[in-house]
Order: sequence, then structure tokens, then C-alpha cells
Amino acid sequence: MIIRNLLFLALGYSLTLGACSSGNSNSGTDADTNSVNTDSSGLPQPSESKNKFSKVIGWPNGKTPVAPPGFSVNKFAGDLTNPRWIYVAPNGDIFVAQSTTEGKKASDVVSGRAQSQNMNESPNSILIFRDADNDGKPEIGKVFLSGLNQPFGMLIIGDSFYVANTDGLWRYPYKEGQQQISAPGKKIVELPAGGYNNHWTRNIIANADNSKIYISVGSGSNVGENGMEHEVRRANILEVNPDGSGERIYAAGLRNPVGMDWNPESKQLWTAVNERDELGDELVPDYITSVKGGSFYGWPYAYFGQNEDPRRKGEKPDLVKKTIAPDLSVGAHTASLGFVFYTAEVLSAKYKNGAFIGQHGSWNRSELAGYKVAFVPFKDGKPAGRLEDFLTGFIVEEGKSEVYGRPVGVAVANDGSLLVADDAGNTIWRVSSK
Repeated sequence: MIIRNLLFLALGYSLTLGACSSGNSNSGTDADTNSVNTDSSGLPQPSESKNKFSKVIGWPNGKTPVAPPGFSVNKFAGDLTNPRWIYVAPNGDIFVAQSTTEGKKASDVVSGRAQSQNMNESPNSILIFRDADNDGKPEIGKVFLSGLNQPFGMLIIGDSFYVANTDGLWRYPYKEGQQQISAPGKKIVELPAGGYNNHWTRNIIANADNSKIYISVGSGSNVGENGMEHEVRRANILEVNPDGSGERIYAAGLRNPVGMDWNPESKQLWTAVNERDELGDELVPDYITSVKGGSFYGWPYAYFGQNEDPRRKGEKPDLVKKTIAPDLSVGAHTASLGFVFYTAEVLSAKYKNGAFIGQHGSWNRSELAGYKVAFVPFKDGKPAGRLEDFLTGFIVEEGKSEVYGRPVGVAVANDGSLLVADDAGNTIWRVSSK
């Protein structure tokens, strides 16, 4: 761990500064480290917070995001309503959670902030798609489950279909291949909900033998400013049994962990974390990290290891001291939410066992950052190269505020293609080899 953390401080910060060296560079960061005022840890010092909100204009007919040469991008499903998250079932069925911040529609939202007062309710539904011949055009696309409460994470274990609503984990009876659920479900875990920062998403993933379920629960605030009594069981990854019993905090101090996946080589749980705001353009970088049971990652008292947040200075020196530094920076304010390891063979050997990251995009920076799907190569279970662009073209024009859409969830279909949920663009994109 010590060696890995030292590597992060030496390499990870340079990744934050030059995170998008390949392709369309829209990280909004400065590749010249000499122009950044850093402290002894190699991280920038806190600075004035600036905002730049994006305006979603939607995708023109015939236009798609841009993948590297050798790949094709097609619209797998369009005209959806805030498709936020994707789950691929063992049999290849593709489930899409349609949901958003309560009372807001993604196309009415500028980087998480409302543009107008005329807003629709969250669609609160899950769709099912089936592409039996793997041609990128699903033969089945319909509502699978409705009447939910801001659904996000989905999971199948045996004859149960799990849905992580914002306020609880639900379990429904399920048979492989069924196209709709009409039977009532049961809430098996109550989850904390609400909070100004709209960290309402609850993702879920099971371990290899399906004996445990892990639930990501984001904070209810930026940096605990509403009182830590309102953050109980939040900024955590929780662990429960499949029946909802036996809850424990698996890892804490993770401001908003969203995407989770198991590293195919090390078998460790990894997550993408959306970090805190209002410390300047370069603080605090979002990150991806391996997650060890019983570990603490700093929120709200420290960030990126034992760097004390000035807004919580002197409050919890014991927790600051035990804070673990994450494995890899993926850029400040990129809203890195989606996360998946690529274990298929289709896209090319370069991507095998590496990680794709859905970056929803910034608002708390002077220039836009994120708004793309990034990729990090891995070797022997650890990051083994620079963060690079994979799917770009979401920003209309560099230096301006208009965007066509905003990527969130990423998933690997059974045919090896990469699926990307574009909630603001109301589209599921599919990237495959030509």
C-alpha cells in the first residue's frame, strides 16, 4: 500500500494535470505543472472556486460520440427518458434504469443544477433490451419494472431481481428471460436518502459466490456542512447478505462512490468516487481506487490521503491519520460515476482487463472537465498507464458551454461491445470494433 500511494503522488497528480493527452482534450486541466501552486504533497493548494455550467442541446440527427480509429459507434437505444445506469444480466439481457434527481429532467439540468422551474418527475422505471443476434439493434425493448423511487443499481442473484432505489434495496421474484415484473417486491434494506448535494444514486454489486451484496451510498452534503449527524451510513459502501441482514460498513469516507466492479486479476473491489467541490479548479480530483474492507478514505476530514480539508481543520486528527490514499486520480470535478473492467476480447488486446470510466462532467470549474468516457490500462491488477480518452465528442466546442449529452453508466455487453448510458442525451450508445 505504501509503494502504491507513493506511486499515486508521483504519477497520479500528473495524470490529473494532463489527463486527456490523447484525442479530444477536454479535461480543463493545465499540463504545465509549473503553473500550478502545489503543496508538499504534490497536490495543488486550495484556491478560489469557480463555476461553469453546461447547457445540453441534444444530439443532431446522424451525429454520435467519437471513438478511436477502428471502432464504430451506433445508437443502441434512443428516445429514452434519463437512462442513467446499465446492468447486463448473465443471459445477456440489458437492463436500463431511468431516473434522475427528484423533480428534474437531465435535459433541464446544467451539470446537476436546474436550468428552469418547469421540471418533470423522475421516470422511475427499468427497461429491458434483448439483442439476440448481437447486431446492435435490440429486438425487444420495453418497460420491465415501474413505480420505483429513483432506481439505479440492479442485480440478479438466482431467482431474485434486486433494485437499489434511493431509499432502499428491493428484491423481486424473477425467472431468467422474463420480460416484465408485475409481482410485488419487498424492501430488504432501508437506506438514507435526501441531502442538498443530490447524491441519490445507490449502486449494487455481488461478490463472486453471491453471498454478499455491496451498496454504494453517497454523502448528503459537500463536506458535512449540515452536520455529521445527517451523514449516518452515508459516504460508505455497505455490505449485506442477500436477504438484507448482516449489514456492516465495508468501507467509509468515500464521498460519492458510484460505479463498482471486481478487478479481474486481483479480485479486489474497485470503485469510482465523485469527490468534493469548492476548493478550486484542481481540487479535489475524482478517483478510482481499490477498496479494502474496514478502510477509511478521508471524507469529509481529509482528501487524497492525509491532506486535511481546511473546512474541517483540527476536528478529527485520528481519522485524518488513518486515511488511505486512493489509487489513481481521474481529474478534478469530472463527475466520474461509471466504472467497469473490460474482460472481453472484442475491442482489442489493449483494453483487456483495463477500466472504462463514465465522466458525467463538471460544473465547479472555470473550464469544462469530463463529458467523456475515459480508459485506464491495468496490469497485474493495478493501473499501468495514463488515463486516456476513449469516447469523446460530447462537448460541442472547446471553450464553450454547450454539450450534446452526458455519459454516466458504462457496461460490457455479452458480445463484448461497450454500452454507454447518456442520460442527458436520452440514448444508450454502443461501441464495437469495425
